[in-house]
Amino acid sequence: MRVSAPSDTIEGGGGSATSTVDAASDNSTAARVGAWVVLLGTAVTLVGLSWDIQWHNDVGPDTFFTLPHLFLYSGSAIAGFASLAMVLIATFAQRAGRPVPAMGGTPIRVFGSNLTAPLGYMVAGAGAALFLLYGLLDMQWHSIYGFDAVLNTPSHVALFLSITLTMIGSIMVFASHRDHRWAQFGIVFAIPILITFAPILAQALNNLNLPVNSTILGVLFFGPLLLVLGAAALARPGAAIAIAAALGAIQAILWWFSPWAAETYASAIGLPLRDGLSARPPSLPGILPMFLIIAAVAIEGLFWLARTRGYDANKIVLAAGLVTGIVVGVTFPLQLQFTHASAHLAFSDVVTSTVVAIPLGLLAGFLAGRFARMLPMPTTEAAR
Repeated sequence: MRVSAPSDTIEGGGGSATSTVDAASDNSTAARVGAWVVLLGTAVTLVGLSWDIQWHNDVGPDTFFTLPHLFLYSGSAIAGFASLAMVLIATFAQRAGRPVPAMGGTPIRVFGSNLTAPLGYMVAGAGAALFLLYGLLDMQWHSIYGFDAVLNTPSHVALFLSITLTMIGSIMVFASHRDHRWAQFGIVFAIPILITFAPILAQALNNLNLPVNSTILGVLFFGPLLLVLGAAALARPGAAIAIAAALGAIQAILWWFSPWAAETYASAIGLPLRDGLSARPPSLPGILPMFLIIAAVAIEGLFWLARTRGYDANKIVLAAGLVTGIVVGVTFPLQLQFTHASAHLAFSDVVTSTVVAIPLGLLAGFLAGRFARMLPMPTTEAAR
């Protein structure tokens, strides 16, 4: 687990295994364009999702062919075609007997070794392809049942899993180039995009009648997991704060855009807004943890202890996950009280949220450390 400079020692679980990055990854125009276009695709998908959720709440059920859905599918198509292009670049280099460019992660052979795919682009491209495939299932679902008013239908859950896969692939691509400044900036934006989207996955648990709302569980778990993961992957002072600030910027943009887009689009196609809409926050940006910056400052302090005092990195990431979980667990109910004027916050709500956040935070810290070690390392090793 790295919490210092990109070229420092990676601490293993039962001891320490030295793994130094002494060679730069591919810094070509193709490597940079490929990574940023995949990220652009995930951003377009996220905007479409926020718009679509707001549409459901402010206007009502929809059909398959709506403008928010077009954004959703366009985002996956952008990420998918960019990933395919990078796979073809690697494949042509391998077939021509040239070193495979070190971009997007370790090249792997797929489809009977007919294609050479950088790992990050393989994951992102697979997610995009599955999204378009499950889109056909969603269209069939709409054709059978008509209007769709909820998020946790089978087709939607499949689509959300596919989107998540593409966003994970985007993080992997930037991680494989994180010895370059442009990739470090990419991680700062790729991580918040996944933080914004990840709680939507928890909608699949809505039918289980859990004692705690499934979306809240998603916020309590994925926020700490991804914030600690991003800070550990970047391994630079200020990384956690930069990620939290980027999340705040995304929240502010979607806070303005989502209701504006829903109202403008409804007016353009002659549909009225629902009766009795109250002054409530936009749905998706409204559930993003607003006080994650507090946890980010705490993470910076913990990682500073690891860098300067030599504290066990495995224990540091556990502590970082725990602290972040507690911060989110305490502040998220207060956030809901602040943003929802009609909400009635009880002290027991804060206690329940905090108690649930403690084990989830510890699990998030543990997994963040494991995932950080799994992320592709910058290298110039090439497959032939």
